[in-house]
This record gives sequence, structure tokens and C-alpha cells, in this order.
Amino acid sequence: MEDFQAAIEGAKKRIKIADHILDSTFPLVKDPRLLMGVMENTFLALSNAMSSLLYYERFFKRIDNFKDDFKDKFYIFRYEILNKYRLSRDYLILIQDVKNMVSDHKNSPIEFSKGDRFVICSEGYMCRSVSVDDMKKFISKSKQFIQDVSSIVYKNERIFR
Repeated sequence: MEDFQAAIEGAKKRIKIADHILDSTFPLVKDPRLLMGVMENTFLALSNAMSSLLYYERFFKRIDNFKDDFKDKFYIFRYEILNKYRLSRDYLILIQDVKNMVSDHKNSPIEFSKGDRFVICSEGYMCRSVSVDDMKKFISKSKQFIQDVSSIVYKNERIFR
């Protein structure tokens, strides 16, 4: 299995985990802290899907080698890959929003649950909240992105059999 195939399969696995937590576990437990687990799995799914496209392009020698970190991958995805495959600019916004939310969570000095929302506060007490509806939208858009990437990388699947 090539790197791009493993990455897209990892993306599908992560989005299934996020969906399961949101649809099955959260209604039973009703703990808004689970929403951050959903957010992290969604971010990993998006990151794996983006990586899959980059590995696909690198496999066919259409792009040079790149550092295996999010910042470099996102830059190449944004400026070289997005327009080539006519992917929606909404995917850039989605990836950036989810990345910022995960980053804010990791750097947050204070976070708490309020009702069915999870609130993350930054150093200056700028608060940002996440709800179940927000996560459903993120997962829905992420599934579409993964589907679009999957159709690109499996377009020439017969070559790898």
C-alpha cells in the first residue's frame, strides 16, 4: 500500500471515529468535553486527507519532497494542489478553523462546559465555544472533503493492483 492510500484510509477511519463519538457516545454520556475528542479526530482526518493528496502528487513526481509537518503541507496544498484539482476554497477555511480550534484547546488555560457547549478561553479570556451542531457541520464538510480526495487518489487505482 502506497503512502497516499494509507493516508486516505487513515482519514476515513478518523472521521468514522469522530462520527461515532458524536452520534453514539455523546448522547449517552452527555459530556461536552467529548466534543474536543470529536474535534481532534476530525482534524486528524482532514490532515490525513490533505496528506494523501500531497503523497499522491509526490508519488507521480508532480511536486518536490516536503517536510512532513502541517505548516508545509498546508502551504503546498493551498498554493499548488487546491487549484489544480479545482477543490473548493471552503476546504481551506474548514481545515484552518479545525486546526485553530484544536490549537486553542491545547494552549487554553481555562476550558469548561456550559450546557451542551464546550467553551475554550485563551490567555486574554477571548472565549470560543463548540456545540454538537457545530461539530455535525464540521464532520459533514470533512466527509465531503475526504470523498473528493478519495475520488482523486483512487482515480488510477488499477495501476496499483
